Amino acid sequence: MDEQWRADLALWRIPEEIAAGAPADPWGHSPARFAERTDRALAEPEGPTLARIAEALPPGGSVLDVGAGTGAASLPLAADLGELVAVDVSDAMLAELASRAERLGVPTRIIRGRWPDVAAETPEADVAVSAHVVYNVPDLAGFLTELTRHARRRVVLELTGCHPMSWLNPLWQHFHGVTRPRRPTAHDVIDIAAKLGYDVHHESRPAPLTRFTELEDLAESACRRLCLGRDRADDVIAAVIELDMWPVPRDRWFTLWWESR
Repeated sequence: MDEQWRADLALWRIPEEIAAGAPADPWGHSPARFAERTDRALAEPEGPTLARIAEALPPGGSVLDVGAGTGAASLPLAADLGELVAVDVSDAMLAELASRAERLGVPTRIIRGRWPDVAAETPEADVAVSAHVVYNVPDLAGFLTELTRHARRRVVLELTGCHPMSWLNPLWQHFHGVTRPRRPTAHDVIDIAAKLGYDVHHESRPAPLTRFTELEDLAESACRRLCLGRDRADDVIAAVIELDMWPVPRDRWFTLWWESR
């Protein structure tokens, strides 16, 4: 069912000869940067993803947050949460989430691991959410199936319209002569979920914040993703200006949801 999805994701692998020279993990994420996003969401909770979770959440209900990161998709609902079950592979991300959950008074169960590998040890919840995770999931059908089995009421997904690294495609061509893929997309996720038998609803909107506010921040991120040393930051800035990539357009975020039972 998701063979094309798996094949499309495989094309996003970084060529071995380029990855071998990377000074830092090109796929790594900063817990501090994720925590900033969570704090913004706590200060100004808004958007269709939170709304779709909230309308299916009974008073004192539970949320399963898969690929929870630091909690941006779930902790803003703290006032209505009876329990948060947070699943993630990163101890550092989960530590940031746990500290905020404690401060907010949200009872939290932490499960470290990759979904659906840890599904057997994960309890059901009223609503299951997974935000900005699916582009890291080759077996999307299995991922969504277990997510739905663990939701008593609703499943909610949040994702960018296309792969979140797509903004770098012109720079991959410029620095490495590598043409990056255009797929998969959010519509591929919708198609796979529909083929699994789910009555999928969706809406989209511009991302609430721009990706970068300063060229220097863009350059730092791009150097890491492109497997370049930080000493190439000025070269990246020059290329971004030459390729008319600044300011980086806002992503389009999609919220998908379906009733689980």
